[in-house]
Amino acid sequence: MLTALLALSLFVWLAILFDASAGFRKLDRLEDEGEQINGPLLSIIVAARNEEENIKSSIISQLKQNYRNIEWILVNDRSTDKTGKIMDQLQETDRRIKIIHIQKLPESWLGKNYALYAGTKEAAGELLLFTDADVQFQEQAIGKAISYFTNNKLDHLTAAPNLYGRSIFLQSFIAFFMFGFSYYKRPWMANRPTSKTGMGIGAFNMLTKKAYHAFGTHEAIRMRPDDDLMLGKKLKEMGLHQRIVTAMELLEVEWYGSLKEALIGLEKNTFAGLHYRISMVVFAIAGVFFSQVLPFFTLFSRDHIALSAANILLLAIVYTLIIKQMTTFSPLLFLLFPITALVFTYSIIRASFLTFKRGGIIWRGTKYRLSELREKRS
Repeated sequence: MLTALLALSLFVWLAILFDASAGFRKLDRLEDEGEQINGPLLSIIVAARNEEENIKSSIISQLKQNYRNIEWILVNDRSTDKTGKIMDQLQETDRRIKIIHIQKLPESWLGKNYALYAGTKEAAGELLLFTDADVQFQEQAIGKAISYFTNNKLDHLTAAPNLYGRSIFLQSFIAFFMFGFSYYKRPWMANRPTSKTGMGIGAFNMLTKKAYHAFGTHEAIRMRPDDDLMLGKKLKEMGLHQRIVTAMELLEVEWYGSLKEALIGLEKNTFAGLHYRISMVVFAIAGVFFSQVLPFFTLFSRDHIALSAANILLLAIVYTLIIKQMTTFSPLLFLLFPITALVFTYSIIRASFLTFKRGGIIWRGTKYRLSELREKRS
C-alpha cells in the first residue's frame, strides 16, 4: 500500500513539475514592461476596515505614482479605529481623493465586497483598480501596469505582489501557502485564452469598467470571502482577455504580522476555497499528508528509501521552482517543509471546525452565516 502511494505521489509531482515549468514560462514580470505616464483615467478603489496602522503609508505610496491620470476612492467600511479620520486627513492633502464612510452593512453582503461596490459608484475612470489598504506601491507600478494593460489589449490584469513575513516560521508558512496555491490553482492557466481558469489577487485587480459591469459587479460575488479570486474567475468564464503577472519589485504587502495572525486570517476563506464541502476538506488533508508529509516518514523505512527520496527530491525541485517565481524567499525554507505542511494541515482543520462551530465565519468583527455563504457561493 505504501509503495503504491509513494509511486502515485511521484507520478503526480512529475506531472506538476512539467506543468509548472511550462506555465511559468508564460508568466511575465511587470518590472520588464515600459512605463506609461499619461493615459486613461484610473479609479483606484481601496476598502478598509480598522486599518489605521497601514492605510496612510499605503495611500501615500500610491499618491507618489509617476502615472498622472488617477483618482482615489477610499471607502471606510464601518471602522471602529482611526481609519476614517486618517482617510479624511489624506483627502485634505490631495484633491484627487474621494472618501466614502459606510455606517451600515446591507443584508446579504460581505463588508469588503459592499465597500468596493460602493466605491465603484463614485468612480469616474474607464479603468478600475481594486487594491488592499496594506499594499505598498513603487512609483512606477501603475505606469507599468497601464502600459502592459493597453499594449496587450486586456480586460483584466492581476499582479502578484511580494509577500513579506518577519519571522522565518511565517516566511516558511507563506512560502508553503504559495507553493500549494500554485500547484492547486495553476495561476498560469489564466494567461491561456482557451482556458476557463481565471485568476484574481486582492492586492492588484485592474479591469475596465465595461468588464466590471459585464460580469455583474460585486453584486455577483457579494457573499464570497475570496472575492478577488472569484472576480477573476467570473471574468475569464465570460471569455474576457485576462493576464496574471508578477510584480514583486513593484508591489509589497505584509501578509500577516505573525504565524498566529495567518492562522486566524485563513479562517475566513479556507472553507470557501474548498467549496464549503466536508469531502473537499478530507481530500485536501489527505492529499497534503500523503503527498507532502508521508515521504519524510517513510524515508526511514528500509523498503521505501528510494521512492521516498525520489519524492522528496521532486518536492524540493517543484517547491524551488514555485518559490523563486512567486516569492523573494530563499528555497532553503524547504528544510522546514514537513513541519510547515503539518501546520498547514492544522490550519485547514482549524478553519473548517471553527466555521461549523460558529455557524459561519467572522471577518473583521462581522459574522456571516454559513447557510447564507453556501447559498450564494456560485
